[in-house]
Amino acid sequence: MTISLSPTITLDEFLKLPDLETSPAWEYMNGVAIQKPMAKMRHSLLQKRLISIIDNNSENHTALPELRCTFGGRSIVPDIAVINWNKLPINELGEVEDNFTLAPDWSIEILSPNQAVTRVMDNLLHCLKHGCQLGWMIDPDDASIVVFSPQQEPDIYRGDRSLPLIDSININLTPKQVFNWLKINNK
Repeated sequence: MTISLSPTITLDEFLKLPDLETSPAWEYMNGVAIQKPMAKMRHSLLQKRLISIIDNNSENHTALPELRCTFGGRSIVPDIAVINWNKLPINELGEVEDNFTLAPDWSIEILSPNQAVTRVMDNLLHCLKHGCQLGWMIDPDDASIVVFSPQQEPDIYRGDRSLPLIDSININLTPKQVFNWLKINNK
């Protein structure tokens, strides 16, 4: 179940909300603030494993959990935002800035129980329209991963079918491998 605030507010008003960074995260789309559902065990385990594998197999990208990305009139918080190190904003001290105002290179969403699938798809499509190279919507209940790519129809991956990745991430990954992480004997 997601919670939304009404009435309609602007993006600037949303970004100034006092409890914006409370957990679970709040997102902004079409004038409405919407709180994401709280992650549960399967969601957290998949998120942790994916971040680790992506970070351990790419020198050019980093995988960040729950990073607020504000761009194109929205403020979203993908479960995992994979970003090229060169796109991270740097301040005059050479430190990374807190606010990220671009689409991630790869946006990964892991469906939670009772989460609105169309809202997740809408965010992934929004990312693609603004320069994202790849989107994944992982559905633990269906053991499937819907892959979103620019200028292509979404495609559903199951079983041993190799998943597409962005350039410079050197892993071969299938939905079967991803969902096997949920089995306690496969740690």
